[in-house]
Amino acid sequence: MTTTKLVLASASPARLQLLKAAGIPADVIVSGVDESTVPAERPDTLSGTLARLKAEAVAARVGAAPEQNAAPERVLVLGCDSVLAFDGQIFGKPSDADDAVRRWRSMRGRSGVLHTGHCLIDVRTGRSVEEVAATTVHFADLTDDEIAAYVATGEPLRVAGAFTLDGFGGPFVDRIEGDPGTVIGLSLPLLRRMMSELGLEIISFWQAD
Repeated sequence: MTTTKLVLASASPARLQLLKAAGIPADVIVSGVDESTVPAERPDTLSGTLARLKAEAVAARVGAAPEQNAAPERVLVLGCDSVLAFDGQIFGKPSDADDAVRRWRSMRGRSGVLHTGHCLIDVRTGRSVEEVAATTVHFADLTDDEIAAYVATGEPLRVAGAFTLDGFGGPFVDRIEGDPGTVIGLSLPLLRRMMSELGLEIISFWQAD
């Protein structure tokens, strides 16, 4: 019987935790894609392009491995990338703490749209599915002290848009419009639909060890 394995082409612990919480085991292989080399024209296009580049880079490595070619298993590679569209700008990860502080001073009390690109590749067939999800984020009106304390945790420096929904940043998001998974970094409902397009049910992973 052919089994299916999912490989996450991302170093994000939040994405991996989302998969695990949904009963979907995944291996992690970091793509090594240099995000700075991809031109930022539109936030949805950028997030989708980066997700595809990450998935393709890892799929090429997995497909070239002899043990994978010989294994009686189906391997899917999932690439994801998130960017925040705010006030006509595209925000990935801040460059440093000062940049994170500047962003938060401009974002507080206002709203932005978090775009997360997804690319799922079936390594054996080469088929792929690409989708981008968007969720509107309404930020709380933080004080300067709150911004300084949050940036000092280091968390904003590791994530797109300089905030999280599932960590220290949670109290600073008043509300969202859309799928919270998109903000965390991976939309599970979207992943279910993408797997379906490749002829796979997401519940099949529940039987995996």
